[in-house]
Amino acid sequence: MRDGAGAGLPTRADFRFFYEHKVRYVELDTQGIVFNAHYLTWYDEAVSDYIRAAGYGDDMRVPGADFHVVRGLVEYKVAVGRRAEIDIGARCTRIGRSSVAFQPAIFPKGADTLLATGEIVWVLTDQATRRPIPIPAGMRDALGRFEGVDFNA
Repeated sequence: MRDGAGAGLPTRADFRFFYEHKVRYVELDTQGIVFNAHYLTWYDEAVSDYIRAAGYGDDMRVPGADFHVVRGLVEYKVAVGRRAEIDIGARCTRIGRSSVAFQPAIFPKGADTLLATGEIVWVLTDQATRRPIPIPAGMRDALGRFEGVDFNA
């Protein structure tokens, strides 16, 4: 993932996929801005829809295996308030032997201002042993095609 000190923060143009959301009253804290924990919920929804849009389907799942979140990072840039219409971008940034890293980013609907960004890392594990197992080639290939990146290299 890129950070503010290095290559710069993500822009809307860095994302091929967006999940649309309208902030609800129940997501606000007493200050009238979105309570911090909701960002991770939005990131989870965006990443889940992103992998389906990229072509990852049930036919690619490894029987007896599932993903576990091992990292969930939120970097807040601009407060988000009630009834805000937002676009949550998601992209795959890295695929390791047993892990997949995603970068989510939040923008106002149709605008370029970065409201928040972060990182979500999943590890694929055998559910009986809870030990990491290799990412299936089908997922690696589907996400690579969608992003125009060779995740096999």
